Amino acid sequence: MAREMADFAATPVRVSNPLVRYALIVAGSVLVAIGVIGIFVPLLPTTVFLLLAAACFGKSSPGAYRWLTTNRWFGSYLHNYQVRRGATALTKATSIATLWLGIGAAIWFLSVPLWLSAMLLAIAAAVTIHLLRLQTLHD
Repeated sequence: MAREMADFAATPVRVSNPLVRYALIVAGSVLVAIGVIGIFVPLLPTTVFLLLAAACFGKSSPGAYRWLTTNRWFGSYLHNYQVRRGATALTKATSIATLWLGIGAAIWFLSVPLWLSAMLLAIAAAVTIHLLRLQTLHD
């Protein structure tokens, strides 16, 4: 596990063009911000934005990449999803509960049209299936 985590946190090769590097740092920062917002907004995925941010930082900033992949909040989350291909039972349960509460509240309080309610419910069902199909990790 320690070796696996060390390999995961190892910094990939970065690009040499300073303008591209700067653009990737900005993109990675925006993606981290969107990922954090996604923790609280039900239909906004967190993992995909954090994985994209890690890719941007990996090509542009060794320090930012190391920070993200070893961060006490995101590091294990990214490691579990990217390397171990799973999530803990608590992560799954919290994600599914938050997703359905958010979708339910949006449908109930916003009085959305029937077609939009159906689409939101279909998306929530698909995300739930995806989360349930992930390997359950026991830490």
